[in-house]
Amino acid sequence: MRKILLLIIIANITAVVSAQKVDSIYFHLYTDSLKKGQHNYINVDGKLSNGRWLPLTSKELIFSCNEAVFEGNELIIPMDFQQEKVTVKAVLRKDPAVFIEKTIWIKTAPDPALPTKAEIMNNPAPSSGNKRKN
Repeated sequence: MRKILLLIIIANITAVVSAQKVDSIYFHLYTDSLKKGQHNYINVDGKLSNGRWLPLTSKELIFSCNEAVFEGNELIIPMDFQQEKVTVKAVLRKDPAVFIEKTIWIKTAPDPALPTKAEIMNNPAPSSGNKRKN
């Protein structure tokens, strides 16, 4: 009898835990602009009904962008892209009423040149200044 009661309790707890659903989704981008010619990871997190966060991928979301192409969570912007921004949309597969849309700017300034090996070797990093005092 105890075993049956224990199994029923475990089954109920498991059902409650797995019943958490995504209430809303949010973009948590790692940058303020996207780069041309690169795979730009679009980070989307879902807020569960219990208040916890869950990272979402293209398995849970449908990504779309009229101006560029998605491969999974990665937005690929061609090198010859002429527009200054794109609009990205993510829709929850299990509940299409839950979606988010955001306009994201394209980076226009070139990346700074990286230092050469000789420059790095001739200019060691400054000390952190955290010397121990006795």
